[in-house]
Amino acid sequence: MQGKEIDRLIKLIAKLPALGTRSARRIVLQLLKKKETILPELIAAMQDMSDNVQKCPVCGNFDTCSPCSVCSDLSREAEVLCVVQDVADLWAMERVGIYKGQYHILGGILSALDGVTPEDLNIESMFERLQKGIIKEVILALPATIDGQITAHYLLSRLKDFPIKITTLAQGIPVGAELDYMDDGTIQMALNARKEI
Repeated sequence: MQGKEIDRLIKLIAKLPALGTRSARRIVLQLLKKKETILPELIAAMQDMSDNVQKCPVCGNFDTCSPCSVCSDLSREAEVLCVVQDVADLWAMERVGIYKGQYHILGGILSALDGVTPEDLNIESMFERLQKGIIKEVILALPATIDGQITAHYLLSRLKDFPIKITTLAQGIPVGAELDYMDDGTIQMALNARKEI
């Protein structure tokens, strides 16, 4: 058996997505084995992140500057806006390296089962951005799940009043898949073959 401090850390790590109690135990054990080297650096990095990282007021990304480095990059295309579910999706798109427009992070998707309504998502600030008239194309890069499609249809119904081109990622991303789990080639092909809807 381990002490209460170790048990507490295992329980906290096990709450992270894709990690269960077993994986959390392995992580904690490695941290304890490398207590003198990795643990102090990890503590410092986590404290630094806690102190300095903030949510971008424009797109919802996490960064140390406000607005974030993507929103403040003047070399990016200001006329194209890619709407994604979460920050992980933005990171996945950036990892591929071919998209050079702006982003808008919804912070989730509509879900009747989970009680997520439009008011729970970062939707209204997207329409405030559109009202400025700079954006000419909106790419809906939402999950190919039922809830993702419901969210896309909801946004489509509200976007039709704007004089903009609305596209979605090309089919080929498997149903039920999320951008964060796609390989770079699949994301690149889907982005290049996007179509107007």
